[in-house]
Amino acid sequence: MLYIDTHTHIDGTEFDDDRDAVIAWAKEAGVSKMFVPAINCQSLTTIQKVCDAYPGYAYPMIGLHPEEVKADWATQLQHMHNLLQGPHPYIAIGEVGLDYYWSRDFANEQLKAFEEQVKWSVETQLPLMIHCRKAQNEMVAIMRRYAHQLPGGVFHCFTGNQKEALELLSFPQFALGIGGVSTFKSSHLREDLPAVVPLNRIVLETDSPYMAPVPLRGQRNESSFIPHIINTLATSYGVPPDEVARITTETCLLYTSPSPRDYAAS
Repeated sequence: MLYIDTHTHIDGTEFDDDRDAVIAWAKEAGVSKMFVPAINCQSLTTIQKVCDAYPGYAYPMIGLHPEEVKADWATQLQHMHNLLQGPHPYIAIGEVGLDYYWSRDFANEQLKAFEEQVKWSVETQLPLMIHCRKAQNEMVAIMRRYAHQLPGGVFHCFTGNQKEALELLSFPQFALGIGGVSTFKSSHLREDLPAVVPLNRIVLETDSPYMAPVPLRGQRNESSFIPHIINTLATSYGVPPDEVARITTETCLLYTSPSPRDYAAS
């Protein structure tokens, strides 16, 4: 049973002591590929280092995380855009979006930064990896302006309700990223997802090292923990776990890959 972790911060300092082992465990658990999002300019260096060390397994994204949008946001975006002008190795624009959960101090700047990076997706035809907390209305409003030009992507870490899911699914070229939250006792995703979300509109993710699934909640999350998410989805949708793995992998290659044939071959 093989599957893809579409969102892991494996370049983070949390993995500096045992990154090779963590990746080995992931491979043993069935993870066939890892997609690694950027959060700022500094992270591009660590991401590329990891992806260079694991060619054909770890794939880099480029983008400015909304919580990293500060006074220097325009300078960071200019640097990133310059990197996109050449023969870039990036598979997606991400992790980008809006986050008003902790603060709205840079709310206007977040809107500008997000829209600029949505334009990058249109320009490069690289898919988007979108982070959104407490800002779905604002996020959707921006995306509506470019809906017919966007190549696709993922609404990362979806934890919303049925109404919110249906609104996001109205972007037909996008999938929902489902991770460890789906296993939490308090989560309504186990009921809401099968009610309105076809299984072929879901991709798997960890957001590691964050949000480890039950029964490992509270530990450092790892890609090798994905079987817990698969088993939860299998129970919710009433299908075997290997069917979840197969369908989500096919969806991943369809919705998140600028070159699905390349991924299938690598």
